Amino acid sequence: MKARVKWVEGVAMMAESESGHALVMDGPPEFGGRNLGMRPMELMLLGMGGCTQFDVMLILTRARQQVTDCVVELEAERAASDPKVFTCIHAHFIVTGHDLSERHVDRAIKLSAEKYCSASIMLGASARVTHDFEIRPA
Repeated sequence: MKARVKWVEGVAMMAESESGHALVMDGPPEFGGRNLGMRPMELMLLGMGGCTQFDVMLILTRARQQVTDCVVELEAERAASDPKVFTCIHAHFIVTGHDLSERHVDRAIKLSAEKYCSASIMLGASARVTHDFEIRPA
């Protein structure tokens, strides 16, 4: 996998992925930013959310669960001093669908966390990563 991050101005950057997608990252005004884009650490947290949701949806689809919506709400704490790494990350899944099995949802989240989600497992090497879920009828 390759990626490219090009400085734009101040602390703003243009990030480009190997798959051809781009986004702007920027810092807060107190560090010279203009709030033009997300912070790099926000993107790391969102990347973990996307990675685990991808796994969970794939596993639930293969288990023939009728999911109509899936939201992952993420909350993270960071160290107070540099490097301000994530120390705790919590992912709360809200899975909506028809006749969803609690056992299948729980299993999908555990498989993602323990076996498939590269981002969760990588961040879990330095942070405590926890998960929970709720099931809502469609």
